[in-house]
Amino acid sequence: MVSEVKQISGNALPLIGNDIDTDRIIPARYLKAVTFDGLGEGVFIDDRKALNGEHPFDQTEYQGAKVLIVNRNFGCGSSREHAPQALAKWGIKAVIGESFAEIFFGNCVAMGIPCVTAPRETVKQLQDLVTANPQAYITIDVENLQVQIGDFTTPVVMSEGTRTAFLSGTWDACGQLVANAEQVKAIAAQLPYIGWGKLAA
Repeated sequence: MVSEVKQISGNALPLIGNDIDTDRIIPARYLKAVTFDGLGEGVFIDDRKALNGEHPFDQTEYQGAKVLIVNRNFGCGSSREHAPQALAKWGIKAVIGESFAEIFFGNCVAMGIPCVTAPRETVKQLQDLVTANPQAYITIDVENLQVQIGDFTTPVVMSEGTRTAFLSGTWDACGQLVANAEQVKAIAAQLPYIGWGKLAA
């Protein structure tokens, strides 16, 4: 199972504002969902209703975007995993921002969604470029830690441990278990407190 994440490319969606919390990303009433399926329809639903079709997630030019460009402290508030799940179900595969709430960032890593940071001026420039040309193609190069859109290229930041996890595929805990299933079974068979053979039978 190959889970390496080295590069994300596609159109982008600029979402301007600081301290956008997880309750805005996906309201608490959606936490009753048994699975994450369908959460994409509820992403920013209250903000979208308030703006009556003018929210970036509703605007035609941003449909199909894979990269979200945000500002400071994105994903703050509660620790709900539903927030990055809702973004992913909508179609977002990577996020560029000034900074991220720690738990939101961790949840994104666990899902294989790279979150890279850049200074406020750089983020604004990226948002402005996408606003001026919504069809512009943007590439996040995780391996070299840079973002390119048109003729503009800028360095971005990600901790070395997180970057290594994406490049090696070790961010994917379930994938690692599946890929090493035989080794897991062999070790389990040596443990006296696990009746692995009985379970397999």
